[in-house]
Amino acid sequence: MNIADREGTGQPQCGVSASAMRRALRRAGHGATLDVTEASILMAARGEQLEELFEAASTVRDAGLVVADRPGIVTYSRKVFIPLTRLCRDRCHYCVFATVPHRVPAAFLERDEVLEIARAGALQGCKEALFTLGDRPEDRWPAAREWLEERGYDSTLDYVRACAIAVLEETGLLPHLNPGVLSWEEFMRLKPVAPSMGMMLETTATRLWSQKGGPHYGSPDKEPAVRLRALTDAGRVGVPFTTGILIGIGETRTERAESIFAIRSAARAHGHVQEVIVQNFRAKPDTAMAEDPDADLQDLAASIAVTRLVLGPKMRVQAPPNLVGSEFALMLRAGIDDWGGVSPVTPDHVNPERPWPVIEELAARSAESGFTLRERLTAYPKYVLAGSPWIDTRLHAHVAALADPQTGLADELAVAEGRPWQEPDGGSESTGRTDLHTSIDKAGRTQDRRGDFASVYGDWDELRGELAAQRFRAAQRSGGPERLTSDARTGLDLAASDPAALLAPSNETAAMAVLTAQGPALQELVRLADDLRRQVVGDEVTYVINRNINFSNVCYVGCRFCAFAQRERDADAYRLSLPEIASRAVEAARDGATEICVQGGIDPQLPVTFYADLVRAVREAVPEMHVHAFSPMEIVSAAAKAGASIRDWLTELKAAGLGSIPGTAAEILDDEVRWVLTKGKLPTAQWIEVVSTAHELGIPSSSTMMYGHIDEPRHWLGHLRTLAAIQDRSLEAGAASFTEFVPLPFVHHNAPIYLAGIARPGPTERDNRAVHAFARLALHGRIDHIQCSWVKLGDNLAADILRGGADDMGGTLMEETISRMAGSENGSQRSVEELTAIAAAAGRSVRQRSTTYGQPHMAQQASEAHAEH
Repeated sequence: MNIADREGTGQPQCGVSASAMRRALRRAGHGATLDVTEASILMAARGEQLEELFEAASTVRDAGLVVADRPGIVTYSRKVFIPLTRLCRDRCHYCVFATVPHRVPAAFLERDEVLEIARAGALQGCKEALFTLGDRPEDRWPAAREWLEERGYDSTLDYVRACAIAVLEETGLLPHLNPGVLSWEEFMRLKPVAPSMGMMLETTATRLWSQKGGPHYGSPDKEPAVRLRALTDAGRVGVPFTTGILIGIGETRTERAESIFAIRSAARAHGHVQEVIVQNFRAKPDTAMAEDPDADLQDLAASIAVTRLVLGPKMRVQAPPNLVGSEFALMLRAGIDDWGGVSPVTPDHVNPERPWPVIEELAARSAESGFTLRERLTAYPKYVLAGSPWIDTRLHAHVAALADPQTGLADELAVAEGRPWQEPDGGSESTGRTDLHTSIDKAGRTQDRRGDFASVYGDWDELRGELAAQRFRAAQRSGGPERLTSDARTGLDLAASDPAALLAPSNETAAMAVLTAQGPALQELVRLADDLRRQVVGDEVTYVINRNINFSNVCYVGCRFCAFAQRERDADAYRLSLPEIASRAVEAARDGATEICVQGGIDPQLPVTFYADLVRAVREAVPEMHVHAFSPMEIVSAAAKAGASIRDWLTELKAAGLGSIPGTAAEILDDEVRWVLTKGKLPTAQWIEVVSTAHELGIPSSSTMMYGHIDEPRHWLGHLRTLAAIQDRSLEAGAASFTEFVPLPFVHHNAPIYLAGIARPGPTERDNRAVHAFARLALHGRIDHIQCSWVKLGDNLAADILRGGADDMGGTLMEETISRMAGSENGSQRSVEELTAIAAAAGRSVRQRSTTYGQPHMAQQASEAHAEH
């Protein structure tokens, strides 16, 4: 236990030396960055030392208010509290909100009851509808599951989404959702119906969850690691998020400080934490902790001050006004700048014994301390004014109707009125730099980076720290460097006799030795791969005549490797209409194309109907055209926004005429790498789910791996193992499967993560040769076709790779924008004659193929049609 914690958190200055306290106070007063030990020491301050701590915290708070252009203003949100369900699968020992089915009239509030509460709030000038509910009660209580099933809902979250839409449309109040722990995909599903969400972290002290008798024992959703993952996933999705700590439940001061630092880390990485609540425990009757003492208010104030110092001037810090007695001035001196939600209509159902203060009284108490009370919305001004990507497009009109456009605070004269919750209408016409696919080769991109480079990708310093920590952990696990040579002979012998066995965990050392081979060992690896290629698919090099159509580059996901994505107002941004896309498909067909490959940014202005409409538009224009479209990221994002399952969404796309999906958005299928490469892209589990579901539905896909950035050879091996496992399941089930594997070398020139000095400048030639050759061997019997990307490799290296295991060159493309925006110098199209020349340089002939490696039926038709003209 830390020295600051020896006699518990309730006693002032216990175990803290006077010199340690003086030093910590001096550093706090000078604005120094505190560490966990100093933060825990400062929480023990009392008397004059506590006042000195308040002065430091208030100075930081006041500086932040000046920067935010709201000096002297403390905020609150006028809300109604909607207790959608009081049933919960958790068993928190202090909670009086959660109950059992026989103690409530029904498992959930009916939709009409929800609207009745919301309408009452609207009449009283409220602008926020706070949805509070237990975590996934259907997992524990049959009554909850039956209630949902009787009304046609698959889950509590489905019902939350439906009720939030009803509140928006019927009353105009802005939902703030507190449904507990959510996954990345669930955040994606709920973001379109709520400007903000929240979940208290409470504590990172695992022992309070894992040890019998602890306040969170028996509560699966209170495991700190689970809650930290949800807090981070909210940031990855770009949800303005409320979180906080709960003090006085048995945690030490060090554990409390560690919780604050964990919040700081997530906030810095993603910029999504809009406020941090520091809440004090209050004992309640009929709970397991009914006899425990309430948290001391001076302890609360000290914790608030430390929170302010650790999180800095830009963070909004809140104390619930109904839990602090009459100590409003104390909390303001400690450094808060927000009072949270206050309701003139509904009680605090979580703390029913503590009524909300009257708003006029709260204003008066704030004024006594020199502050003006102003109303805000459920999302804080920073996010309101920014709009996309923080506020979903479907909510823009609802938020704008209640916001002061100058400050982002609430327009206190605005009246909440119901408005349609509807899809955006982007895509009806082409906009922006729609000639980018041709002008990129002539004029290039306007700038080497997008305008919000410093903010959209998160905190670069935090990212560098995370990457360093990952590499340290990997080094500890491995005990040494990853480039092995001693077992190369064993690995090469295995590659010759049983190549697919390279992916077996028991052969990892040999596989790594082969994957990192150099010199003669690399040459033998390449020879073995090419021999196997000849045995499996022969000597012909295949290609498809296709056209890439990137329908929009507007995207706010924040992939740190992507130089293609632009903001709506950036000079290079564009969006294509459906007629324009269909026209390009017709042009492609006239030039002999049998496939169009369609992908785009996660454009917030496009309705979810756009994707199926796009497929239909192309198939109507060119009925025989194979539509190879939509990455797993596009699919999961659109399905989530539509409130549909991935299976239902893919079923609709297939019915519209979708032929296959690209296995892009894979990058490296290891979340440790993904969360450095991308800020908000889908996790590995969701990528696997999309691709596997597509295969089950009879929709084949390609598979890819982007390498040469922050990854290491161990990640390549793990990635191939993941692809192999998916393919095994698909083949065993007799389903569709991966058609090919496409290694994609990282193009670094304009990639944000390279410009920030974090990624290396792409793979070496050795890496390129080794990855393609190893893939041919390791995926033997699973994936027959290994493709080399001329766009990323260039013609000469592509020819070399064709002599080392690859058998396919991909497509003619006709237009290629993504790699060119990243700085690829290899052009955006290749004619059949040019592809033939690349193959000839490798000593090989060529053969045109279809998307799925069959005979391209459209090719003969296109040739005949061309001859007639």
